[in-house]
Amino acid sequence: MRSRMELERIEELSLSPGAVRSAKSKGRIHPEPLHPYRTSFQRDRDRIIHSTAFRRLEYKTQVFIYHEGDYYRNRLTHTIEVQQIARTLARGLGLNEDLTEAISLAHDIGHTPFGHKGEYALQEEMKRHGQSFEHNRHGLRIVDLLEKRYPSFNGLNLSWEVREGIVRHSTHYDTPETTEFSFFLSPSLECQIVNKADAIAYTSHDIDDGIQSKILDETELSKISLWNKALKTIPSHHNREMKHRIGVRNLINILVSDILRESSKKLTETRPNHVDEVRAMPSIIAHSQKIGALYNDLNSYLFQKMYNHYRVIRMAEKASRIIHDLFEAYIHEPRQLPPSVYQKIQSEKKEQVICDYLAGMTDRFALDEYSRLFNPHTLV
Repeated sequence: MRSRMELERIEELSLSPGAVRSAKSKGRIHPEPLHPYRTSFQRDRDRIIHSTAFRRLEYKTQVFIYHEGDYYRNRLTHTIEVQQIARTLARGLGLNEDLTEAISLAHDIGHTPFGHKGEYALQEEMKRHGQSFEHNRHGLRIVDLLEKRYPSFNGLNLSWEVREGIVRHSTHYDTPETTEFSFFLSPSLECQIVNKADAIAYTSHDIDDGIQSKILDETELSKISLWNKALKTIPSHHNREMKHRIGVRNLINILVSDILRESSKKLTETRPNHVDEVRAMPSIIAHSQKIGALYNDLNSYLFQKMYNHYRVIRMAEKASRIIHDLFEAYIHEPRQLPPSVYQKIQSEKKEQVICDYLAGMTDRFALDEYSRLFNPHTLV
C-alpha cells in the first residue's frame, strides 16, 4: 500500500518544477493531522465531492433551465467535463492532477440557480442594500463557512491552494471581486489550467446543446473558421447528429492540443523553478495567437446567436424575475424563511442570510418556492 509520504515523494520526482507539491502546501485555516494514505489535495477533492453544495450542482442551470430537457448540460455535468479536460492538460504538462481536479470540482460551487442571470439578479439586490455578491467569492464562503460537516470547525477546511483556485477562477464570464489572494500577479499553473478548461468545456458543450435545441443553425455555424476546422476530417457518410458530435470532440482536441503546445513552449522560455515564481509572472497557460483569435471569433458568434437568442433571453429574464421576487419577499417578511435559516438573522445581516439561502437553491427548488409564495393554488 502506498502511504501519503510515498505519494508525496512521487510528486517531488515526477512533477514539473513550477507545479504545486502537496507536501509543500501552505496549509489549512484549522490545523489537522495529515492523512496516512491521501495527500492534502486528494483529501480536498473528496471533501468537495461529498459536500451539499456540490450535489446541488445537478439541478443548477448551465444555459438551459433544468426543466427545458434532460439532454442539456447542467452545472454538475459541466463541472465533470471541466475536470476531464483540466486533468488532461495537467497530465500533459506534468502538473499536480489532484490539485487540478479539486479546483475543477469546486470552480462553480458558489453558483446561484439559473446560471449567470441568477447571479446578476443577486448582485443587483445586494447592491441595493449596500453589499455585494460574486459567485467565486461565494464559493469560498461556502467552503470556509457555510458547509457544516465537522464538529470542530465550519466549512470544509480546504488547503490554501484549492481556496486560491476557487476565488481566482477567471474566464470571460467569471470576474472575481476579492482582495484575498490578489497579492500575487497570477495563481498557480493548476488554477490557470482550470480557467482554460472551463472555457473550452462551455464553448464545446454550448455548441452541442445549441445544435440539439436548434437554436444554432448548422450551415451558418460551419462558416465559422474554428468550427469548420473541427469538421474538416469527418467522413461525409456520417449522419448529421454523428457529425456534430465528432465535431465537438475534434474542437476540444484542437483547443487542448494548442494549449499544451503553447504552454509547454512558455514554460520552457520562462523556466519557473517554484510555484512562487509562477505567481510572480503573467499567466503562462495560454492558447497560441492563431488559435486564440479563431477561438474568440467562435465565442463572439455564440454570444450573438445563442446567448442572445430569444428563447435563452426568455429563460434568463424569467429566472431574473424569480430571484428578485423571492429576495424582496424574504426582505419584506423574513419569517417566511425556514426556521433554521431565519434564526441566523440574529447573528448575521438579514440580507446576507437571504443571499446565502437563495444562492444555495437549485433551479427546481427556486421554482417550487416561487410557486409556494406567489401561486395562491399551491400549498405552502
